[in-house]
Amino acid sequence: MAVPATFILTALAVLLLSGTWIGLSLMGTGILSLELFRNMRVGTFLASDIWGTATSQELVTLPLFVLMGELLYVTNLSRNLFDGLAPFARRLPGGLIQVNVLASALFAAISGSSAATTATVGRITVEELDKRGFDPMLNRGSLAGAGSIGLLIPPSIPMIVYGVIAQVSILDLFIAGLLPGLLLCAMFMAWIGLRSRAPDDPDARPLTFRQAAQSIGRLLPTLLLILCVMGSMLTGLASVTEAAAVGSAGALVLLLLDPGFRLRKLTGALMSAVRTCSMISLILAGALFLTKAMARLSIPSDIAQAIEALHLSPFALIALLVVFYLVLGCVIDGLSTIVMTLPVTLPLAVSAGFDPVWYGIFLIVTIEMAQITPPVGINLFVMKHLTGDPIGRLARAAAPFCLVMILHVFVLTLFPQIATWLPQALK
Repeated sequence: MAVPATFILTALAVLLLSGTWIGLSLMGTGILSLELFRNMRVGTFLASDIWGTATSQELVTLPLFVLMGELLYVTNLSRNLFDGLAPFARRLPGGLIQVNVLASALFAAISGSSAATTATVGRITVEELDKRGFDPMLNRGSLAGAGSIGLLIPPSIPMIVYGVIAQVSILDLFIAGLLPGLLLCAMFMAWIGLRSRAPDDPDARPLTFRQAAQSIGRLLPTLLLILCVMGSMLTGLASVTEAAAVGSAGALVLLLLDPGFRLRKLTGALMSAVRTCSMISLILAGALFLTKAMARLSIPSDIAQAIEALHLSPFALIALLVVFYLVLGCVIDGLSTIVMTLPVTLPLAVSAGFDPVWYGIFLIVTIEMAQITPPVGINLFVMKHLTGDPIGRLARAAAPFCLVMILHVFVLTLFPQIATWLPQALK
């Protein structure tokens, strides 16, 4: 096991550092390892594996949710979210800066992308909150941290990828992510409430019924879309794929009704969805092929046996995996981390007594941390584009929210029912 595993790690590191696309690096490493250590027809194996991945029925869900997020990104949704939530957020501890968390949670429920959530909400809130005198570091940190909720609150693109690889129900994963997602929102808001000293707000007057109705009216399209997508899945009226189709159709209607609609916005959203899906599909095909190549070389089982020989307690194993994913997240994006490590870590977690659905939620939370850790934290790059601040300053601003996520992981470990109760209750 030692020689093939060392070769795979070395070859993968060389290819990634050389700038080769991640999907091709994964695939190339799998081809080389099988050619060197197994006598088999690698070309036939590769072709059948790619075909099986590309035609997987579960993956139909992926482009539909990606398209929904891209269509919503080019609408005026971010302004409506801010205007609709601001009157309610003013009355919370921390004031308007809580809009970053609330708006991110709402957009996450119709997007599935962390970067899209951060970019959409940040287009309005960064400038507005800076102009109103809120702490710039807390403003940026809360947005970067809250944007990562896009991976946890369904629909979530990484959850779909995890479900396909781990052969776990995607609907169960979506349902399991609801309570942990809401808990993480509450923890972020609690930290903001403790940390923020909101400046004087001249608009912080008692909310009249008319003002409340106007605010809810601005949020109504978003709330209706969430209700259509999540409600149809939770009630059993639609499968995950059918709900994704409903969501895409609803997002298209919102775009067509948007006062600022232009045909170039629609074509831009379509092309962006194609690029995103192509990237994810290539990474997924390469990762699944490397996974099967590693299985042929018995690497995952050998590693699992070696770690089991250490006789770690379940809690110690989780602590080790948190450190592992934190370090890995500093150099590799979250989606690639899932597909590269799952063949090794999932059997370990299951053998330690953890539910595969729970482990999926745990894994999503840990890769959320990768969104705000340098040097490859995607949310940090989005924030840099929005604000022009250096990555180091943005990473310092987001650090407290990364610590909140670590605390969230250990709360989920101590009380796994937070993730597993709802899927079981709805069956």
